[in-house]
Amino acid sequence: MSVSSEVRERAVEAVRLASELCRAVQAELTSGDSLDKQDRSPVTVADFGAQALIAQQLSEGGDEFAMVAEEASDVLRQPDQSVLRDKVIARVREHRPDLTGEDVLAAIDRGRCEGGAGSFWTLDPIDGTKGFLRGDQYAIALARIENGEVVFGVLGCPNLPHDAGRPDGARGALFVAARGEGATWRSLDVEVAAPIRVAAIDDPSAAAFCESVESAHSAHGDSAKVAEILGVQAEPFRIDSQCKYAAVARGDAAIYLRLPTRADYREKIWDHAAGWIVVTEAGGRVTDVTGRDLDFSRGRTLSENRGIIATNGRFHDRVVAAVQSVIGQA
Repeated sequence: MSVSSEVRERAVEAVRLASELCRAVQAELTSGDSLDKQDRSPVTVADFGAQALIAQQLSEGGDEFAMVAEEASDVLRQPDQSVLRDKVIARVREHRPDLTGEDVLAAIDRGRCEGGAGSFWTLDPIDGTKGFLRGDQYAIALARIENGEVVFGVLGCPNLPHDAGRPDGARGALFVAARGEGATWRSLDVEVAAPIRVAAIDDPSAAAFCESVESAHSAHGDSAKVAEILGVQAEPFRIDSQCKYAAVARGDAAIYLRLPTRADYREKIWDHAAGWIVVTEAGGRVTDVTGRDLDFSRGRTLSENRGIIATNGRFHDRVVAAVQSVIGQA
């Protein structure tokens, strides 16, 4: 099933609204706006609010709806989380005053699909929560998957500078891509979109190189060894979230590595689906660290893959070879 223009517009608008919600929460962030889940990763009003808002907007499209998403309302329903719950509901109602509190919680729980076969959306309501809490980069990442293939994606990057060379300039961007149709970007505040392409660089030694800020997300030491093998001269460009995919797609960087930090870890599909299609439609290439294509048909994780390599596509195999020389075969 192809993604109609009406559904695309609904998805882009949903991510735009969620970006506005996240911007407002980040601007007023207090200690009461976050908690720690059992895995100790911080969750904010914005995570829950963005997921509720996007799921609600998309589920009203009239088509059969399924979503694989990161959050669930269980913790918000606990009696001792009434303050956080009320904040989430209030933020969503700023954009959707017609929704009740139970409507908001039910919308969050529309993300319980397990994925795999068929057609569904996948969403990370805030990818890069720690960056969000630091006041740095984060992304709202939404993608459509049909029979294991990513066919459409939207990345909302509310803090990303419009021009990487002017970090203190205007911020906030939406990146949109559809299979076979290329990728575009637009300001969060302007509807006119412009096409984007990866960097036209053939020599990896001249490439800008980006990786996760958090060392727990990618093996920085191994990345440094890979950069040395490739002859990369520049210091690594560390940026939170799927904004790294946006940086590769529009040519700010030409290499993004997310190298495994432990053998048993498998990536979540919501952490990569939207970024994958934005980069590939901009002319780049994304695989795992062994050079295998990413397999989005296995449920909620990329269980058949290990780590991530994204490049401008011109020297991808050389990067894979360098990575394998450092970390070995999976």
